[in-house]
Amino acid sequence: MNCELLATCSALGYLEGDTYHKEADCLESVKDLIRYLRHEDDTRDVRQQLGAGQIVQNDLLPIITQHRQDKALFDACIRLMVNLTQPAMLCFGKVPEDPVFRFHFLQLTSHLQAYKEAFASESVFGILSEILYNLLQLDWEQRQEEDNLLIERILLLVRNVLHVPANPNEEKKVDDDASVHDRVLWAIHMSGFDDLVKFLASAQSEQQWSMHVLEIISLMFRDQTPEALVSAGHARSAEEKQRDSQELEALRQKEHAQKRSRTLQRGTRHSRFGGSYVIQGLKAIGDKDVIYHRNLQNFKNYTHDIGKAVRRVPKRNRRAQECKDKRRSALNVRLFLREFCVDFLDNCYNRLMYLVKESLIREQTQQHDETYYLWALSFFMAFNRGNGFRADLVSETMSIRAFHFIERNITNYYEMLLTDCKEATSWSRRMHLALKAYQELLLTVNEMDRSQDETIRQSSSVIKSNIFYLMEYREIFLTLLRKYDETRQPHSYLKDLVESTHLFLRMLERFCKGRRNLMVQRKKVKRKKSQGKKQQSAAETSPEALEEAWKIVEEELKAAGFQLSESLTESIVPFDATSETPLEEQRTEAMVRVQDALLARMGPEALGLLRAAREVWPEGDVFGSADVEPEEELELLKQILHANLPRSSPLENGVEEDEDGAESEEEELESVQVSETEFNFQDFIKRFANPSIVQPYLLLLKSYSKNTPHTNHCIARMLHRLAVDLKMDALLFQLSVFHLFNKILSDPAAAAYKELVTFAKYVLKRFFSLAAQNNKAYVELLFWKNVGAVREMTEGYSKDGEGKKPTWTEEEEEELRKLYEEHRDSEVPDIVETLLPLLSNSNRTRRQVVTQLVHMGLVNNAKELKKQKKGTRIVLWTEEQEEELQMLFEEYRDSDDVLGNILKKLTAKRSRARVVDKLLSMGLVSERRELYKKRSRSAQGKSSGKGMTEEEFLAELTQGFPDDSVDTDDEDEREDESEDSEEEDDEEQEREKSQNGGRRSQSMHSTVERRADVGAMVHALHQEGMSGPLLWLQNCLNRTANDREEDGLSQPVPVVPLTEANEEAMDNKSFQRLLRKLGLRAPADEQESFWRIPAKISAFQLRSAAAALNPREDQPGEEQDGSKSPTRDPQQHEGEEEEEVSGEQRSQALRALLLARKRKHHTSEDTAPVSDVAPADDTDTVNERSQEKTSTKRSRVLDDDEEENADDSILVMDMEANGDADSDREDISAPVKRRRKMVLIDEEDDED
Repeated sequence: MNCELLATCSALGYLEGDTYHKEADCLESVKDLIRYLRHEDDTRDVRQQLGAGQIVQNDLLPIITQHRQDKALFDACIRLMVNLTQPAMLCFGKVPEDPVFRFHFLQLTSHLQAYKEAFASESVFGILSEILYNLLQLDWEQRQEEDNLLIERILLLVRNVLHVPANPNEEKKVDDDASVHDRVLWAIHMSGFDDLVKFLASAQSEQQWSMHVLEIISLMFRDQTPEALVSAGHARSAEEKQRDSQELEALRQKEHAQKRSRTLQRGTRHSRFGGSYVIQGLKAIGDKDVIYHRNLQNFKNYTHDIGKAVRRVPKRNRRAQECKDKRRSALNVRLFLREFCVDFLDNCYNRLMYLVKESLIREQTQQHDETYYLWALSFFMAFNRGNGFRADLVSETMSIRAFHFIERNITNYYEMLLTDCKEATSWSRRMHLALKAYQELLLTVNEMDRSQDETIRQSSSVIKSNIFYLMEYREIFLTLLRKYDETRQPHSYLKDLVESTHLFLRMLERFCKGRRNLMVQRKKVKRKKSQGKKQQSAAETSPEALEEAWKIVEEELKAAGFQLSESLTESIVPFDATSETPLEEQRTEAMVRVQDALLARMGPEALGLLRAAREVWPEGDVFGSADVEPEEELELLKQILHANLPRSSPLENGVEEDEDGAESEEEELESVQVSETEFNFQDFIKRFANPSIVQPYLLLLKSYSKNTPHTNHCIARMLHRLAVDLKMDALLFQLSVFHLFNKILSDPAAAAYKELVTFAKYVLKRFFSLAAQNNKAYVELLFWKNVGAVREMTEGYSKDGEGKKPTWTEEEEEELRKLYEEHRDSEVPDIVETLLPLLSNSNRTRRQVVTQLVHMGLVNNAKELKKQKKGTRIVLWTEEQEEELQMLFEEYRDSDDVLGNILKKLTAKRSRARVVDKLLSMGLVSERRELYKKRSRSAQGKSSGKGMTEEEFLAELTQGFPDDSVDTDDEDEREDESEDSEEEDDEEQEREKSQNGGRRSQSMHSTVERRADVGAMVHALHQEGMSGPLLWLQNCLNRTANDREEDGLSQPVPVVPLTEANEEAMDNKSFQRLLRKLGLRAPADEQESFWRIPAKISAFQLRSAAAALNPREDQPGEEQDGSKSPTRDPQQHEGEEEEEVSGEQRSQALRALLLARKRKHHTSEDTAPVSDVAPADDTDTVNERSQEKTSTKRSRVLDDDEEENADDSILVMDMEANGDADSDREDISAPVKRRRKMVLIDEEDDED
């Protein structure tokens, strides 16, 4: 021992007889030892030296028993012992692999075992119980922080002592003898510490110790089984006696068989010469027969492997190690633990499990603490089942939430088992623990079914209906059996899995028998493959066939008088409310369904579907108006029949078939669809008819002699379901299975396995009867067979070429080889696409060519020839590619479609997502929205008024636009939001090509052109009482326009509502649509809270948007005003055009000019009370403001009331295309909207 440690330990005191004399510096010495432990090295040298010096046995325990009145010293000793008794695993992190550290680990474990033996004393636990009892007596108001710390340290000390592993080699105890752990438990019981544990588990005020209490309880019952505790103190039942007698009988028969075999091996006459024999038919290493040099009695056991070295199994292929076996404790310990379980279930279980579950859900516990919860659930529920089942005692863990919690943990443990290979053993044990808990839940539900109480049986039925309905609970055992790995999961895990599966299937079968039809949830993975050309749709039928179909449908409908039967009307459903498909897409699908019904010549079904769809989608009269006549319906059906409707198309056009299954799986886009379907038990059992599920059962059957009778029954029952119920006995026609059956049939104790013997004889009989008909049956024994191979083996093999693709002739193979040799060194991106057009047989598909290349050995596998998708194979960017990307970005950064132009010009083709990610990583853009396709507006020169004649500008103002501009705008937004989608690449490129010619003239609607829709929205919002928010928004737009004019800079400006009315308006859907229409941008992500005025909107566009927010005031005769051709002095017009004004001022002047012309005709025809001077003054005012911005001249307009009324009559020409063909007025396409003149808004800003 280190000299400093030795001096410190000596300063503690000394033990004289049974009395311990402490030194004056005892407290300081204890604190010094705590500091030493804090600075120990990786080998835990201080801990080992203190353990070798037996400081716990000789100093610390006597101090706390004889000097407990010294509170400071007692606290310090408890702290030191908590540190010294820490588990070795916690000190080293894991079991060390290095031999040196492994030695230190074992040394530390031996010291801990010595500590545990010293703690097996009633006096020690008596002191701990007394101190803990006094602390718990204190109310929360009186309890200090150091009191809580001492309670926690005492609980941790007891937990550490109980956690110390046993040392069977040292103890050498048998069952029913008291081990060290039993002695510690007995000391806990005699001191009353177990009662304090139960108090902590049940007390309302002590719930913070719930996790510590559960750990202590789980460690107390570490070596126990619920069955052993239930039977403690009771006489053996008749069932136990029968089971023991069967085991003894099997052992007796084995012993007799061994005696008989030894007798047969000894000849009647002894020969001192063994002799040499030639075994005919068994070849040696050469061509000669084997020469046998042993006695003939041992000939049956002869193999070629005799004398060979046993082949070493790699560590990664060895079977998983079993956990240590359970042992039976002394009877008095078992009786005490049994009473503890009864009291715990009565008073503590439900409350403690609730607190622990809440802590786990809220993540207030340490890592892997859920394993204590899973153990407690399985142990105490099993004890409750055996000890007179009472459902109310375990009601907390008997719920669907418990099933979900365990199922989620099983899934998590399995994923970690695959990923964390170094800790695979630990994850496997946790997974086994979760499976045991799941099994116990099922056993408890099964027990509830047999209860006398009707309410308990109803609760059981509710739980079963839930777990059988949900797919996750129904198929968990299928998944676990399929994923079983004997190198990672022990034999006991497989035993519990097989027994749980048997129980679940038995419960499910019984549940289905009592019901005619059981509806269950079904999750279907919908896969959209990137397939090539499909068959022509029904819409592309020839015109002759359409006419013939229409005649039949028309006659049928007229004969029925357009009347439909009630059953047909009720059975037709035009849309699926549970589907994730949007209603708009379902409307198109409904139209296609109507067309399909017409093509199938089912007139009543088509008419019924049309009427049902009309009720679901009445807007727009897509399926006809509500009061449509039968003849009109007939005409509508005819139009639908001849229409070329958009049908679901493949994701990528022109792509040939995929090379192989692996590639097709990679190209699939999966989406889970949840639906309901009727459950069939036999169909569910068919899913177990798979070699990957049968093999674990046969692996467990190999240890049939060690299995319990119940385990063997579970195996035999599952194999019986497959071989007899499903008639899939050929699934078991495998050589290893027959070898196992032979072992069972030749077992001397075969009488104890009657069920297995009967089943083995049945399978062998079926095989030999099949072998008489199928001469290839013996060869089939060498292979595991799936369902298809089983059917071929029993029903006959398919003929050569039947159902297969066309074969390749020798000439075609030679042609393919030559072509491949010629082009394989060429740098073509896809060699298969190059070869296809060069083949003489043009009907060959891509899949056939790839398969043949693999078959001929020209390529190793089909993955080498996989079609390269956009941006999937190219991952890394070279420096040249990065420079190219940067140059392209600089070139196209100001274009409308930056990303589209870059994708076209890139040398190495990549997906949109890859390019966007690279641009972000290079810092060229700060967010994805910068790469969205801009909404192209009218040419900048025209929008600003530059380079335009007056007539062009007036024509632009009166230019019509589609009525569905709102929908178009929304579609643009949706396109912007889905820029990263690779599926739309081809569609967008085609759209760009088709619109490339007319992009300048009709790109997107500018703010001015959208005034008509804005006016309708503004009018609707005024009707809703939002005049205040509209005025506030108008001021915001004007203020932003002024700031951009003054500063010359454009930055996004947030629109911040400061009043409650404005905040409510910003949350209004109609108001938000108006904001989008004006060009404002919604919050991009969670970091933005307010709408923003984008930087790309100019000051002129902001003023136009603000002007559009004025309320609409319709006047009679405004259409006539707009329809008259305006007249104007051409000299005055030329003079105005020659003035040098800015583009913004010019556009406003031209607007005023239009106003003057309209109002001139208005005043002349309608004799309005407005004087002729008003328009002239108005025009002069605008012209003067265009030359010099003086507020004095503008104020004249505001001071004149008549002028103010005149201002309200400014017009923006958005017309509908439904004017009179005979009238000589201009072609107009939208209703005329009134707008307030821009001068008023500018004046208000100046006055502010």
